Amino acid sequence: MIVTVLRSRLKPGVQDEYGPTARRISERARMVPGYVSHKGFVADDGERLTIVEFATEEALNQWRVDIEHREAKKRGFESFYSEFKYQICSVIRARAWLAKAPPDTAG
Repeated sequence: MIVTVLRSRLKPGVQDEYGPTARRISERARMVPGYVSHKGFVADDGERLTIVEFATEEALNQWRVDIEHREAKKRGFESFYSEFKYQICSVIRARAWLAKAPPDTAG
């Protein structure tokens, strides 16, 4: 698993223009073979955090060279972001836990 952690801040007044671009790129990422998931969060201070997972480095590289993604990144740096940084990480260990549902007592 390859995880990309993107941290950014938007310039003031660009949210209305940024939103449709971000949605389109999210849809496009889902079409890459090996895409696993992504989710975004916004902190109280306005910092944005997006976590993107791909099954393999090859899948990530396919996304990296996608022409529409490259154009959106360029537009982001030129128009949307006041700050942007990312880290690409290989998962060394992973564990998941899910609570069991309580028994049905409805009858």
